[in-house]
Amino acid sequence: MSNQTWTYVALGGAAGVSLVAWVALVLVPAWTSFSRGWERLVATVLSVYVLAAFVAAGLLLGGGFLWYFDQL
Repeated sequence: MSNQTWTYVALGGAAGVSLVAWVALVLVPAWTSFSRGWERLVATVLSVYVLAAFVAAGLLLGGGFLWYFDQL
């Protein structure tokens, strides 16, 4: 396999592990904390908001690392 294929495999694996961790550590506790349907829906939407914030933070940190990599 080429280096590009290995990169895609690594990125896909990291995304899969991150998604499983988010479901297990954020979504399931938020879902089981409430009993009404609308409360569970709101908890799910807010959990997706948390996921988006973590993705944005990871992109910013990774991008900053790559931007200043030659100066480190």
